[in-house]
Amino acid sequence: MSMTFEAGSSVMLLFHFWDVQGPAGMVLSVFVVLLLTVLYELLKVWRVWLGKRPSPFHSSDCRGSTAALASSLSESSLDPMEQTAPAPSPMNRWLLRGIQTALHILQVTLGYMLMLCVMSYNTWIFLGVILGSVLGYFIGFPLLGQI
Repeated sequence: MSMTFEAGSSVMLLFHFWDVQGPAGMVLSVFVVLLLTVLYELLKVWRVWLGKRPSPFHSSDCRGSTAALASSLSESSLDPMEQTAPAPSPMNRWLLRGIQTALHILQVTLGYMLMLCVMSYNTWIFLGVILGSVLGYFIGFPLLGQI
């Protein structure tokens, strides 16, 4: 096996049954690898979203204001009263932790599979992984700002 990048349309990816022969197979394989890479990037965002806990906000907590205003009753009475989320039960915490663990396993497995795809040293597959990463980050990064 050659250890330099080549731009051919013949490559075996990951498994014996994924043997690409010809331009049509290469286009389909690049598209599949691109989608897998987008999924990998979105899994990262989903794991961060699941890990966020709503922080309790008390009306007497005046973050970002000066010390003089923080002690005044008028400012604290103007802050909107937000309901604090009830503490999740231990069963829900274990379920959330199990889901996060499963997502982490999926993300690591997918990451190693994508690395092995790149290690096929095919230029088109490599570009598919790079483009998928760019597209996944472009889609997922704004979602992180909304969390």
